[in-house]
Amino acid sequence: MRMPGLADAINREADWLRTHGDELPALLKEHGGPFEVVQGRSMRSPNTRKQALYLTHATYSDSRWGNARKLGTYSFRLAVHWPVGSTVTSIDIAEREQQALDEALELVVARIRGLMGDHTHGGRFLAVAEAPVDSTINVQYEPPEKTLPEGVLRAEVLYQAQDQAFI
Repeated sequence: MRMPGLADAINREADWLRTHGDELPALLKEHGGPFEVVQGRSMRSPNTRKQALYLTHATYSDSRWGNARKLGTYSFRLAVHWPVGSTVTSIDIAEREQQALDEALELVVARIRGLMGDHTHGGRFLAVAEAPVDSTINVQYEPPEKTLPEGVLRAEVLYQAQDQAFI
């Protein structure tokens, strides 16, 4: 049996982001969430007219932790695409869409934080956005004045997860 590692980390985390029916907010629209697409890895031609989350690797590092242990640390990047005009239609659409994006990102951060007492995303990792890895969940917004002419708002969510591996 293969140990969990770099090759399947995106799939494991994307599964967590698509999870529903627990105490955390659902992210997919079909389960009451704000996003039509939640998937691991970017598409060659993403559908820019859907609210979407694309999970990719930002970095990976493999460090010795003890005599027979190495820790694999993944930095995940969630690319967030939020088309303008997809949720509201009014004169102040840009402001309302920015608010809708903030509300959707609040749900994303809550799902990444995970359930109280479960820092492993349901056993998928040793730790996610918790010590011993960096516990920071960093949301970075692209300036709306740059993306609104394209008809979209964009943000990135950066966070880390860790696996324990034996050598």
